[in-house]
Amino acid sequence: MAKLNINQMERKMTKLIRKIEREIENLDLKLLVVSMFISFFVAYIGSTFTIIDSWYEAIKPSITPPSFVFPIVWTILFFLIGFAFYFSFKFFRKDEQTKLGALYSINFILNIAWSFFFFTMHNTLFAFGVLVLLVLSTFCLIFANWKKARIASYLFIPYLIWLFFAGILNIIIVINILK
Repeated sequence: MAKLNINQMERKMTKLIRKIEREIENLDLKLLVVSMFISFFVAYIGSTFTIIDSWYEAIKPSITPPSFVFPIVWTILFFLIGFAFYFSFKFFRKDEQTKLGALYSINFILNIAWSFFFFTMHNTLFAFGVLVLLVLSTFCLIFANWKKARIASYLFIPYLIWLFFAGILNIIIVINILK
């Protein structure tokens, strides 16, 4: 039974690798550069609102990773988001890209809004509400991409996991503040 599962996994991985190789051969460099630019521009805007000061240091939960982890994780996540954006727009028709662009825009705005409300406004409860919407919009992007750009859906999974972790940290902070 285990051998069968390993063989199935090997076949799926081989199929995925072949698909990735085909995509590399058909790479649209202009679209990739634009996708990465948009993704990292959103990251830049969000980072302008991310002020780590004494307020944050006083309220952060004990399970918060060390400060140096956050820029590393966010850089990786925005890199993956940029690739997801690329694959989304590569596989969808022009008439479908408008709706997809709206979903990405909502997600990007919510990402920036969370940083603004949490770090700049110090409104942790409202920021948590924004984070819930951000998680929902990420699920929408996963489902919107599932049939035509499944690789984009997979690329959102680490982001979604990180958002859940951020939600745990955010809700712990809200609870501690409300005590």
